[in-house]
Amino acid sequence: MATADTEVVHEEVAVRNEAVGAALQPAHVGSAPPHVPPTHGRLSLRFECAPDVSAEECARGAGETCLVVLEQRPPLRVVRAFRTEDGAALVHLHNLSGGVLGGDLLELSVEVCAGARAQLTSTGATRLYRSRRGASAAVQRQRFEVGEGALLEYLPDELIPFACARYRQETTVELADDAGLFWWEMVAPGRAARGEVFAYDSLQFRLDLTARGLPVAQERVALDPERRPLQSAARLGPYLYFANFYVCRVGLPERRWVDLEESLAALAQELSRTSEIIWGVSALPRHGLVVRALAVKGRDVTQGLHAFWRAAKRELYGRAAVPPRKIY
Repeated sequence: MATADTEVVHEEVAVRNEAVGAALQPAHVGSAPPHVPPTHGRLSLRFECAPDVSAEECARGAGETCLVVLEQRPPLRVVRAFRTEDGAALVHLHNLSGGVLGGDLLELSVEVCAGARAQLTSTGATRLYRSRRGASAAVQRQRFEVGEGALLEYLPDELIPFACARYRQETTVELADDAGLFWWEMVAPGRAARGEVFAYDSLQFRLDLTARGLPVAQERVALDPERRPLQSAARLGPYLYFANFYVCRVGLPERRWVDLEESLAALAQELSRTSEIIWGVSALPRHGLVVRALAVKGRDVTQGLHAFWRAAKRELYGRAAVPPRKIY
């Protein structure tokens, strides 16, 4: 029997899905999706070693990582954690609306406790639906804390901004001593099959990455295709997709990063094809490096990200990269 809370959630999802249906239609001059009140979704997760396992055993793969759900507020939700082949906890992040609506505020907070290992992924591409005229941009705030000796692998599918979408993403990542991070993000040009290429209003991305309390990387990206065409030679040129992949492990000797940068740079050269996709690798000031891509086709980016992930994880952890289980 459904509880009152469940009925409220179902009613909210039904109302939002009606607006989503309208947002899926091609944008026309003077049209706007039906009004639906913006939502404030929250999801707070903590990953910790099983009670009978020490952090050291957990980090070595001798123990299991458990998921603790601290808060869930629609449309954000998780169902359960799956154990990966190397003992990490895999969690799929769900958006019950199927995407992000204009004016939404979504907050994701993730803590990976000492020694724990977590792998997060989306259930599919994140759709950024078009916004009503005059509505504020959709905002997604993400905070990740990775404890001593812990590992976080954040491996979502691409962002797909619809025509007239306005979206701002703010991400903070804090790494403790010996914490590891594999974190990527990929942005599509839009619904290319419908002719929506760079037809969104604006995308903004902010990333602050710190290790041991000190800044390691900061990114500030603001895309406004109408005012500053992205297909300009000074921006994306002939390429449609772009991606970033941060690889970190706090406290390793500088020589390890020099060696890894050299090996990944060789892989980047091998995977790059000037007219189709370009890869680049850059060392961070400390504790890691970043891999970047520009591509004509999204599948080339996805395949390349997995190749860099496999190589980096083998080098830094001596383990295989296990892709998250999904239904395609």
